[in-house]
Amino acid sequence: MLDSIIRNCRIVTAAEILPGLLQIGVKDGKIEVIGHNLEGDASTEIIDAEGAYVTPGGVDSHAHVQQDNSPTGDTWETGSRSAIAGGNTTIIAFATQRREEESIWPALEAYHKKATGNSYCDYGFHLILSNPTEQIYENELPKLVDEGVTSLKLYMTYVPLKLGDSDLFNIMLRARSLGIMTMIHAENSDIIDQITRRLVESGQTDTFYHSVARPHIAESEATYRAISLAEVTDTPILIVHMSAPAAIEHVAQARKRLLPIHAEACPHYLYLTSEKLKSGPHDCEGAKHVCAPPLRHNVDDLDELWRSVANGTFTVISSDHAPATFDHPNGKQRGWVDISGANGFSDDVSHKPARKFDFRNVPNGLPGLETRLPLIFNRCYDPSNPPTRADRPLGLNPLIFGQTSTDPILISLPRFVALTSTNPAQLYGLAGKKGSIAVGFDADLVLWYPKDFEGGLEIRNEMLHHRIDYTPFEGMRVRNWPRKVVLRGEVVFDRDGGGVKGRMGDGVFLKRGKSSLSY
Repeated sequence: MLDSIIRNCRIVTAAEILPGLLQIGVKDGKIEVIGHNLEGDASTEIIDAEGAYVTPGGVDSHAHVQQDNSPTGDTWETGSRSAIAGGNTTIIAFATQRREEESIWPALEAYHKKATGNSYCDYGFHLILSNPTEQIYENELPKLVDEGVTSLKLYMTYVPLKLGDSDLFNIMLRARSLGIMTMIHAENSDIIDQITRRLVESGQTDTFYHSVARPHIAESEATYRAISLAEVTDTPILIVHMSAPAAIEHVAQARKRLLPIHAEACPHYLYLTSEKLKSGPHDCEGAKHVCAPPLRHNVDDLDELWRSVANGTFTVISSDHAPATFDHPNGKQRGWVDISGANGFSDDVSHKPARKFDFRNVPNGLPGLETRLPLIFNRCYDPSNPPTRADRPLGLNPLIFGQTSTDPILISLPRFVALTSTNPAQLYGLAGKKGSIAVGFDADLVLWYPKDFEGGLEIRNEMLHHRIDYTPFEGMRVRNWPRKVVLRGEVVFDRDGGGVKGRMGDGVFLKRGKSSLSY
């Protein structure tokens, strides 16, 4: 008999919204059957979706959790707890090889120790490769694939991690031969370094100048270069956290030529501008929004990104959850630099301690695991009842959507499922297991509220489950929120029934195969 039955579901897949109200039967953590009038016995748990949309559990394929360079960020306990509270049943995080390490195994072993037994949701790893050697190419990368880690992340910026074109070229060749998906952080490091040096020399180091130091063209040039290397090596790649429309256009042109080039969007680049980076004369509030690439300056840039989300240029939307506590000397406050004199004060009149802010010292990244799905669901419509242009100003209030546009660009609910669940699962070797509502898949499900919140639900940091003391989306209103979240058949989050129901250790490590989107 079935272990559980979810009734009255409006099931959304990456292809369509299935007609009528259906039932999902679960057995041994898998979807056993989808249909009508399913029967159980006295032990079968009945869950009523109440006619709401039911989507696959979110697959957040880009999350930084408990990394050494972010000591004030989320642990595996708090990060994964936040993930399930936002509808994510799978996350893929990063094990980082240090430059001085001659092997990839110390990084992977250390990261396994951090995650094992401490995660609320299922998880996998990407490997950040910073010291590629012939020994790693020949002996370790093939074994890495056997261990179920089938993706690499490479940096074109950041001194401790960045690789030159020759290394990128060689890694791509090896990745192609092994079926490894290659992720690229594309920014021109030299452009950024030279602009930064000049800003520092002129004393312009406040939080806002972080966005000035990393212009559109730094991302655009690096993106074009990465695509060129991928084309000459015939290697599938994904450009992570894209924010510049010109860079995204390079991806669009490559895809028109049928190259296996993928792009990743993030909610903060879709909703926020560099206005958020501005601070007052005596505070560093803008440091909360320091990330790389930076938030862009113009609302028109945001609209261009939404168009690329809607037209298929982007393959996935991830959170790039990279949190650091704001009110902590080793978190976002690390940007303060003491410039006091021998007496400890700026001058003998004010007797105020002298300090200035330097954006170069701020940890990059924003928290976003829990808010990813609600923020993207926020811009969705049901294809069976699409809003007309005349309806949008009323039905889609820009104050709720967090946009200044009075005619926000929308995506269909199936497109939402593709971007946040199905595509990341297929891109990173979890096809047939995660990211879809189909027989044989893990019973990972998100049950939304049957009616949108009247006036929207206001996002407040106090309602979130991470351990970070702020959210970049504070005060923004969204239409809906995950009401129940199911991980392998078990309700692990019930917003109206006590919140988190799952336990630390429920999540298991996922050995992944090759990408089914590119190989």
